[in-house]
Amino acid sequence: MAKKTPFGAIGKGRRGISTGGWLVRGAAAGAAGTTVLNTVTYLDMVLRGRGTSSTPEQTVEALADKAHVGIPGEGETRDNRVSGLGPLTGIAAGVGVGVLAGLARAAGFRPNPVVGGLVATVGALVGANGPMAALGISDPRTWSATDWAADVVPHLAYGFATHATLAALDRA
Repeated sequence: MAKKTPFGAIGKGRRGISTGGWLVRGAAAGAAGTTVLNTVTYLDMVLRGRGTSSTPEQTVEALADKAHVGIPGEGETRDNRVSGLGPLTGIAAGVGVGVLAGLARAAGFRPNPVVGGLVATVGALVGANGPMAALGISDPRTWSATDWAADVVPHLAYGFATHATLAALDRA
């Protein structure tokens, strides 16, 4: 039986869902959260008239360089591949954080909505911005308040959507 804490419950509960089942549920929750994050980001672009960020593509280029892996093609063909790979890294990060949240749930971590949403938000922020910062592509310490808001708000939407999806999948 789950033990109640101020932050949520810890313990397996009564459902008996396997670790693999929570892995799949986490991936689905991460995909749902990623869809919400993308929607909020695109709405921000529409409302403020701002362009897309080039940092995902720069990250793909830097990772390929560090791994000594070539991206096939030349000119526009290669550029198009990089343009497709950039957003795919964001989807992979979002689904990956969801998988981790699902595995935490399999281990018995059932946080309340605020804690669960914030934990998923932090995971997504680290998963998205960590590689860019580590590769020197972007330095969050130099961001303006507007830059931070444009980054944090969609990630908050991701975190709370991911947690809400996982919690819904845990209901009998």
